[in-house]
Amino acid sequence: MKRAVFLFCFAAVLSCTFAGCRLIRIEEEEPEPLDYTIVGEQELPEELADLIEEKKEKEFQLTYESGEDMYLVKGYGVQFCGGYSIQVETLGVTSNAILFRARLLGPEDQTQAGEPSYPFIVVRISNREEPVEFQ
Repeated sequence: MKRAVFLFCFAAVLSCTFAGCRLIRIEEEEPEPLDYTIVGEQELPEELADLIEEKKEKEFQLTYESGEDMYLVKGYGVQFCGGYSIQVETLGVTSNAILFRARLLGPEDQTQAGEPSYPFIVVRISNREEPVEFQ
């Protein structure tokens, strides 16, 4: 019985490994850049602003649709100083997904004390049907 369970688990791991190899090839597809706008806090739809406020304490990512717009949001949780910025590294579409990668850039002087900050970025794109993959 133990041998059968072991063989089943081994076969499952092996098949997942081979499936993973196929997925890696798909991800290597160069994304076609998408036009986007970085949205300031004052410009956010009220419902989206409320969602961000609820989630800001921890890292999060979400999508929000409103009319013909789609908002992609990446939050970095509580930081114990201010002065952070966020850089969009990739925002594009492949044959099967929208890829969104952003990077948190720390302040030059990390000894800045004071109020905690909750850095996040919101980008607006035209509404699309592809799923969003945050990286």
